[in-house]
Amino acid sequence: MHLDPLAILTAFGLIFLAELPDKTMFASLAMGTRMRPLYVWFGTSTAFIVHVAIAVGAGSLIGLLPDWTVKSVSAALFAFGAFMLLRSGGNDDDEEDAGGRTVTGFWPVYTTAFMAVFISEWGDLTQITTANLAATNGVASVAVGSAAALMSVSALALLAGRFIAKRVPLKTVQRIGGLCMLGLALWSVAEIFAG
Repeated sequence: MHLDPLAILTAFGLIFLAELPDKTMFASLAMGTRMRPLYVWFGTSTAFIVHVAIAVGAGSLIGLLPDWTVKSVSAALFAFGAFMLLRSGGNDDDEEDAGGRTVTGFWPVYTTAFMAVFISEWGDLTQITTANLAATNGVASVAVGSAAALMSVSALALLAGRFIAKRVPLKTVQRIGGLCMLGLALWSVAEIFAG
C-alpha cells in the first residue's frame, strides 16, 4: 500500500473545509453538550470511517474508466461541489440534536452518535468529494486524508465548537471550500486537454 502525502493533504484540506459548515458538525456539537464528548466522538468517527470506505470503493470503480472520462467526471463533481458550497447560505439553523433528552452510558451514546452521522452523511458533499478524489488520487491516500479530516472536524466541534460558531462565519468557510473545489474543477479540465 503506497500513501501519497500530497493526496492525503489534498483530501484532508478539501474534506475538512467541506465538512466544517456541515450539519454533522453542529450535530456533534449539540450531542456533545448533552452526552459524554469522547463517546460521541467514537460514534461519529466510526460512522465517518464507514462512509469513507463506501466512498473510496465507489471512487475506485470510477477509476477503472478511461482517463479522460475520469477527469471529466472529476471536473463535473468538483464543479458541482463548488456550486453547492458557494450557493449555500451558511445557515446556522441547521443544528440537529439527538432528541432533547440526555443519553448516558457508552453504548447508548455511541449508537446515537453513530446513527445520527451515518444517516445524515448519505449523498453528502464530503462523500461525493471523497469518491471523486479516490478515482484520481489513490484509494488509500484519500481514505486516510478524508477519514482524518472528518474525525478532526468532529473532534473540533466537540472541543471548540462554540468558539468557532461565534467567531468564524460559516459563509466564509463555505466560500473558501467552494473556491478550492472550483480550482480543482478547472485543473481537471486542463488535465483533459493537456493529456
